[in-house]
Amino acid sequence: MSNSVYQNHKGINQSIEFKGLKAQYIWYLGGGVVILLILFAGLYILGFPPLVCVGIILALGVFLVLKVYKMSKTYGKYGLMKKLARRQIPKVIKSYSKSIFYKRKETGS
Repeated sequence: MSNSVYQNHKGINQSIEFKGLKAQYIWYLGGGVVILLILFAGLYILGFPPLVCVGIILALGVFLVLKVYKMSKTYGKYGLMKKLARRQIPKVIKSYSKSIFYKRKETGS
């Protein structure tokens, strides 16, 4: 009988990572690149010189890549979602009545 050789996949249940970008930031970078392509086409159709279009898109592209990598490093896999969720939590809960602190007497029969 022959021996079977199985490979051990150590990346199971891990978030995807590509060149240092983690999880959803890969999608953010991809979406930004698509928007930059559309912007380039729009500027070119409007009649801007091609070198000006390339310069604008190159500058915006560098800014996009730096910003996305910074967010990926700062917030990590779930951090940006946690930061956005934290905005939903009220900072102060106001109550103008003290009745919520009093124990109510039960009225029985």
